[in-house]
Amino acid sequence: MGRIAGRFTRYEPRLRAGRFVLGLLSDLPRKNCWTIAEWAGEASPHGMQHLLCRAVWDADAVRDDVREYVVEHLHDEAAVLVVDETGDMKKGTHTVGVQRQYTGTAGRIENSQVAVYLVYAGARGHAAVDRELYIPRSWTCDPDRCRAAGLGEDTAFATKPELARTMIERFWGAGHRVGWVTGDEVYGGNPKLRSALEERGIGYVLAVACSAEMTTRAGAFRADTLAAKVPTRAWQKLSAGRGAKGQRFYDWAVIDLAEAAPGRRQLLIRRNRTTGELAYYRCHSAEPTPLAALVRVASSRWQVEETFQAEKGLAGLDEHQVRRYPSWARWVTLAMLAHAFLAVVRADEHDHNLAPYGLIPLSCNEIQRLFITVAVQPLHGMAHRLSWSDWRRRHQERSRTSHLRRQAASQT
Repeated sequence: MGRIAGRFTRYEPRLRAGRFVLGLLSDLPRKNCWTIAEWAGEASPHGMQHLLCRAVWDADAVRDDVREYVVEHLHDEAAVLVVDETGDMKKGTHTVGVQRQYTGTAGRIENSQVAVYLVYAGARGHAAVDRELYIPRSWTCDPDRCRAAGLGEDTAFATKPELARTMIERFWGAGHRVGWVTGDEVYGGNPKLRSALEERGIGYVLAVACSAEMTTRAGAFRADTLAAKVPTRAWQKLSAGRGAKGQRFYDWAVIDLAEAAPGRRQLLIRRNRTTGELAYYRCHSAEPTPLAALVRVASSRWQVEETFQAEKGLAGLDEHQVRRYPSWARWVTLAMLAHAFLAVVRADEHDHNLAPYGLIPLSCNEIQRLFITVAVQPLHGMAHRLSWSDWRRRHQERSRTSHLRRQAASQT
C-alpha cells in the first residue's frame, strides 16, 4: 500500500483504500461495499462507496503502480504478455458497458460486461498489469448514456484487439520490454494488432481459426488444409506445461509461411493426443525460433485463465456492484493490486523453498488464508454486529417505502 500512497491527496481515502484491499483479500462469501465495510469495522458502507465514487484519487496512476510492482517482483527475461477478456454477468441496462453479448465466462450470449486484461506471465508467476473496459457500439453511439455512466461524451468505440494494442503500447511506453505476446482467436485474427506488434519487433503466437488463410510457397491455403498435409514424422510430443494432474502433453507441428514482409512467419499446430482436436497459431519472430520456444509461448495463454480464477476467487474481481465507469476502474484496479500481492508473496516463498519435505509450496489460496487469519483478522464485538443489523434494516425500510411511494404515484 505504501507504493500507491502518493496517489491519494488526503489520508482518509488512503487509509480506507488499505482497509478495502484487505476486505478484498478476506474470506467474505460476498464482497461489496456493504460487506467489506462491516468486515473492516466501519459504521456504514458510505465511506467505502465514497472511495469508489467521489474520493479524489487516480485509478489509472494506481494501475501503473500495480504494473511496476508486478514487473519488479516477477521479472523474467523470457516473460510473455497475454491478452484476454473476461465477462461478468449483470442485470439491467444501466451498468457501464453492459449489453447482451458473448462471454466466455458463461460460454454463451448473456447480459454481461466484458473487459480486456493484459497479464504478465513469467517463470516466477503471473498477474494482471492493465485493464480496459469494452464499451459496445450501443453505448458509444449514445452520448447521454455514456455521460450518465461516467464516460466522456467523446468516447469512441474500440474493438477488443484495439484495447489490447492500447495496453501493450502503454506497457512498452513505460520502458518495459518483452519478447512475446500471445492471445486467443479474437486477437490472432486482427491484422492491425499483428502489424503493430511486428513494427515494435515483438514476436507473437496468436491463436487463429481453422479457416484462417495462410500463404506458403505453394500458394494460399486454409490452416486446416495445411494441417492435413503434415506428415506423421513432423509431429513432436511436447509439454504445454504442468497442470493439476501433471504435464500436459500434446503433439505439435510447425509450417513455414512465405509472406512478403520482414521476419519469420509460421503456422503452429497443436493436436490433442486423445481426441485429435486441432488448434492453430499464427507466429511471427524476427529471428528463427525453435518449435519448443513457440510451444512455450503458446502454452503461456493458460496462465491468464489461472489469473482470472485467482483474481475472482481470492480478490473479488467480478463481485463489484457499481454502475459507473470510474467506480468500475477503481474496484478492478484495487482487486488487481490485491492479487498481485498474493502472486509476489508466492513467488518469494517459492524462491526461498521454505516448504518442508512432504508439503507443496504455498499457493495463493493458502497465502490468503494465512495472511487474513494470522495477520489481519478483524475482531468486532456484538455491538458492532447489532449496529450493522439495525443499519441494514433501516436501509431496507427506506427502500421499501420509497418503492411504494413511486408505485402509488404511477397509479394516480
